[in-house]
Amino acid sequence: MNTNDLKETPHIKPNGVEIAETILLPGDPLRAKFIAENYLENPVLFNEVRGMLGYTGEYKGKKVSVMGTGMGSPSMAIYSWELINVFGVKNLIRIGSCGAMQTNIKLYDIILAMGAATNSNFAHQFDLPGQMPITASYELLEKAKKVADEKNYKVFVGNVLSSDVFYSANKTTATEKWAKMGILAEEMETTSLYLNAASAGVKALTILTVSDHMITHEQTTPEERQTSFTKMMEIALDIV
Repeated sequence: MNTNDLKETPHIKPNGVEIAETILLPGDPLRAKFIAENYLENPVLFNEVRGMLGYTGEYKGKKVSVMGTGMGSPSMAIYSWELINVFGVKNLIRIGSCGAMQTNIKLYDIILAMGAATNSNFAHQFDLPGQMPITASYELLEKAKKVADEKNYKVFVGNVLSSDVFYSANKTTATEKWAKMGILAEEMETTSLYLNAASAGVKALTILTVSDHMITHEQTTPEERQTSFTKMMEIALDIV
């Protein structure tokens, strides 16, 4: 059993509630609340510091936690580092939204992030004598693809762009350049998640739902992003 009941950090205070070894990490804390209330049995709130809601419950007999991470690499870096190094989490599955960069990818399509290109300098802290490939856990990736196939969910598997920039003066040019390299979509958190996991020897995977399109400029509403991205939630829960 996890022994994190007496531990806390400046950002996570479980108050004696166990954090499971497998955790789902949506960016939006209200998406964490939605998952806990609609998918988990006996969910218990373990965090509400800074409004970043976290819950632990059971799914098909397995203990699982879910917690919001906020937006951007620094926020994901803080929460994933603490979950791994303080609370002993072993499997971290980001379930987030993204902007599609390929014309054959549509709103609500699902992307499994095999790897992440990035404009972030997050890896600099590890003082590596070269460039580190930023990749998912193959075990989690393989399981997610199998679950998606069994559910007959269409998914795209490939590389995403994990960017530190949301509003950019040259967004159109940047999108064209990354799209030409086969990047499927843009998001903001995978770099720090995958690198923190790699440095600690644990497993991580990002599962994304397309919330907007960077070429056609279609987009979903905040309410839709909060409650209707159920397919990726089900994939993540079923690989637990």
